Amino acid sequence: MSIRIFYEEAAFRYKGWNKTRKIIENIITGEGKAAGHINFIITTDANLILINRQFLEHDYYTDVITFNYNEGSDINGEIYISADTVKDNAGIYGTDVMDEMKRVMIHGVLHLAGHDDRTEEEKSKMRKLEDFWLAEGGS
Repeated sequence: MSIRIFYEEAAFRYKGWNKTRKIIENIITGEGKAAGHINFIITTDANLILINRQFLEHDYYTDVITFNYNEGSDINGEIYISADTVKDNAGIYGTDVMDEMKRVMIHGVLHLAGHDDRTEEEKSKMRKLEDFWLAEGGS
């Protein structure tokens, strides 16, 4: 098992990684899965829109893109996060940048665990799960 964080051209640095990694582990076991290899790549809007265009054929900015490489019940994947959009969203939602980054990380892991957010119902369920895990912390 390895859950790691990398930075690609982003000046942003995440604080509280060890606690967040514990939350991620708890999400995975709470979903009845096992942690395999998960990489978080914190990058820029410019890089994430290129990924969005190339792999998803979407031409818009986003905060997170998740690539699922799961094998059986093992959670494996790459979660690309735009530090630029996370900072913008923190301002829009009136939240701390680190808290917004943690929410986006949780969001990506929930995608790897099989949750989707295409419909309004799925978005609502995803938001409730994010709120739950943010409140749970690492406990």
